[in-house]
Amino acid sequence: MSKAQDNVRTRRPAFDREAGIEIAQALFHQRGYDAVGISELTKALNINPPSLYAAYGSKAGLFGRCLARYVDEGNLPADRILTPGRPLAKAIEELFITAARLYVKSTLRRGCLAAEGMRANDEQARELANQYAKPGMQFIEDYIRQSEPERAKELGDFVVTTLRGFSAAAVTGLSRPRLLKVARMNGQAFAALLSLNSDT
Repeated sequence: MSKAQDNVRTRRPAFDREAGIEIAQALFHQRGYDAVGISELTKALNINPPSLYAAYGSKAGLFGRCLARYVDEGNLPADRILTPGRPLAKAIEELFITAARLYVKSTLRRGCLAAEGMRANDEQARELANQYAKPGMQFIEDYIRQSEPERAKELGDFVVTTLRGFSAAAVTGLSRPRLLKVARMNGQAFAALLSLNSDT
């Protein structure tokens, strides 16, 4: 065999970075950022560690790319639920129910990737998750402010904290029917809160 033929035979195909992000995202979503090591990532992506660092900078850099993809493609579609003119209580109840369904849609990738990343042991991963979650959190608060300007902060905190609770419950195995029941209960609780004065 000639050298030219040998080079053709041994040449590896170019690494597809976007495909690598998809694979890594599934791993991070299934097992959490802290539980997925470099060796597992490189094996799943079929590359060596230097190639991973060259492509993504670091494990955290790869996680950031996964978060960006998740927010763009698989995150809770709050902008399609919290639309102008809707009764606030009904909109938030639908947001809760949609989140509950989304977080248990997959048997393996349960919960919200960003919300779970905010609980990672790794500080950089937490910061990245917070960075990608913050716009959604602000969007919810701003939407509430249109109807409840004086209570937007506290009601926004209630909604965001509730959603993070749904994610944690989904990850720990709460069934779809039970999580949906909790979502509806929280929708009723939010409606009740709207009828109360702010607790100062």
